[in-house]
Amino acid sequence: MRRGRRDRGGGWESQLLETGFLGIFLCPLWTLSRLPRHTPPSSIVIWGFRWLIFRIMLGAGLIKIRGDRCWRDLTCMDYHYETQPVPNPIAYFMHRSPWWFHQFETLVNHFIELVVPFFLFLGRRMCIVHGLLQILFQVLLIISGNLSFLNWLTMVPSIACFDDISLGFLFSSRRGGVKERVAQMQLEGAAGEQLPLRYGCYVRKVVNISFGLLIAYLSIPVVLNLLNSRQVMNTSFNPLRIVNTYGAFGSITKERTEVILQGTSSLDPNDPAAVWEEYDFKCKPGDLKRRPCFITPYHYRLDWLMWFAAFQTYEQNEWIIHLAGKLLAQEEETLSLMATNPFAGRAPPRWIRGEHFKYKYSQPGGKHASEGRWWIRKRIGPYFPPVNLQGLKKFYEDRNWPYPV
Repeated sequence: MRRGRRDRGGGWESQLLETGFLGIFLCPLWTLSRLPRHTPPSSIVIWGFRWLIFRIMLGAGLIKIRGDRCWRDLTCMDYHYETQPVPNPIAYFMHRSPWWFHQFETLVNHFIELVVPFFLFLGRRMCIVHGLLQILFQVLLIISGNLSFLNWLTMVPSIACFDDISLGFLFSSRRGGVKERVAQMQLEGAAGEQLPLRYGCYVRKVVNISFGLLIAYLSIPVVLNLLNSRQVMNTSFNPLRIVNTYGAFGSITKERTEVILQGTSSLDPNDPAAVWEEYDFKCKPGDLKRRPCFITPYHYRLDWLMWFAAFQTYEQNEWIIHLAGKLLAQEEETLSLMATNPFAGRAPPRWIRGEHFKYKYSQPGGKHASEGRWWIRKRIGPYFPPVNLQGLKKFYEDRNWPYPV
């Protein structure tokens, strides 16, 4: 998952790993039957998925309440749609919702993340209600933001909240079909008829019990973290990284800033007559007239990292200088991550710099929107000074990075 480098990911990698690990134990190993009679899904594994969605949602709710004050003041949604990592077109309009609607959204968020998870332990009906509410909540997040595959992945453990009866409508009622066979097996079970257990069933029971004990043991530091006022999010307390702690948006940025990369062919980067041309990324805000994109469930990691870099410094994000060097060399693999290359078909730029801007949505129906602008921006200052390929040679050597050619 880390491939020997510093991890720059978010909670989605750990969540994907844990979900996949649980999925290994969900299906029988030796049969491809759609309805294996001797090896039904283990209730231990089903509760493993339920325990996962419980931790995901409760962790997200607690980190908010303990984090940014705006979650307690019910004002976070006043900023979220504009400052989230990669906004989409619907977020542009949602941002202009009235203040009372944003407060209502925040209250709903707290209810879904702090109250609804406990429905899992209140019987069958409330467990199904939990599954429905969590899936609906994720759909709303998908509609209003580009959070990669995270929301789609969060739906997966929620499916474990439904039983055969509640999911029966998804299957055909034809004679001899899956639904009829399940009903027959349930009748036989209710009548006390049991098939003799095979050797493999005993092995599977041992594996499932061992699996349950492992999950319980690895959950101890996760539970202690949830109870801790200094809760950390998106962290693993074990080298296996299969029982993790989760959370999202513990703090909300109140202003959106962007790093815009610009290149020039000028010999002197300080020449007032130098023409600086901008690189556009595939989805993050840049060109003021480009409509925000829809990318979910896909994930443009570079765009996401640029969002983090914008509210830090380039010294804290040395990789952005590494990126500048590769753009100076016009490396094809790096350029494939960009939406536009202003120097396509020409000599590479001699210099690249990073400029820091504050971005705001234009007012729908207002002057800037009538000119086709989705964004308004104001320059803050330089993010990193002009650099050229020769000047970066020592920078690369000091970090043992391969020098771009």
